[in-house]
Parts: sequence; C-alpha cells; structure tokens
Amino acid sequence: MPFAPLESLLQRYSLRLVVEAAEQPITGSFWGDSEAGIVGTCVYVRGDTPVHSLLHEACHTICMDEARRSGLDRDAGGDDLEEAAVCYLQILLADEIAGVGRQRLMQDMDEWGYSFRLGSTAAWFSADAEDAAAWLRQHGLVDRHGSPTFVMRGSV
Repeated sequence: MPFAPLESLLQRYSLRLVVEAAEQPITGSFWGDSEAGIVGTCVYVRGDTPVHSLLHEACHTICMDEARRSGLDRDAGGDDLEEAAVCYLQILLADEIAGVGRQRLMQDMDEWGYSFRLGSTAAWFSADAEDAAAWLRQHGLVDRHGSPTFVMRGSV
C-alpha cells in the first residue's frame, strides 16, 4: 500500500507517519514484528505493517486524552470502552483510504485475531458497538451522524 494516502489521513489529525527501514524493529510497537508503533503524535510503520495495525495505533492516539498522549510511548493504556471506540474509529477511517474500506479492514481484523462477543468484527460493528459509537460522539471524535470529525480528543 502506498504511504501517501495514509500520511494524508494522519495529517488530518496532526499525526505524523514515520516509515522505518525494512527488517528493523518498529519504534513504539507494543506487539513487535510488523505491527505499528506509537510515540507521542508519531505513528511508526514499515512497508510490511498491516493497515489495520497502523489505523489501530493511530486511533489509540486520537482517542486518548492530552495528558496520556503527551507521555505516550508504546503502551496506549485506556479502558475496555476506549479500546472498543478505537476499533470502531479505525473501521470508520478505513473508508477514507482508497482501496481499503471497512469491509476489507474488518476482514483483516478478523484474520489478525481481534475478538468480539458476536464472533466477527462485522457482527460487532453492526449489532454490538453502540457503546463505542456513543463514546466517540461524547468525546467529539464523530459527529451525530457517525462520521469522523478529524479532531483528537481534547482538542475540541
């Protein structure tokens, strides 16, 4: 996947995409291997980093408050509801990337091993994620129609 559209999407949130050299450890990666990393407002990836991983870590940064963001280095922390909101927002943002979209992203999430009560990401998103959507609305990260506002928590 070309990095330009991903970089452009992250810039809408004042996040910076940092592409690291192939085969090198990814700065700030919680999971290691090819999984994205986060430090402050930077999202670190390599050419083999899955899009769902990049979006997930970016959404952690978007969803956390400024105090946590200012000290962010690898571990996003947060509670279960914030984690659900991160997953929900990453699905919405997938629609902003040509050639990705929510269906592909949800399939990738299932293949990676995301776990939801209803058995699949798509089932969770369509039938069990109202609490995540409400959390995003409450924090100004989506509007009343459920569309991303492209602001980070605490900046509205």
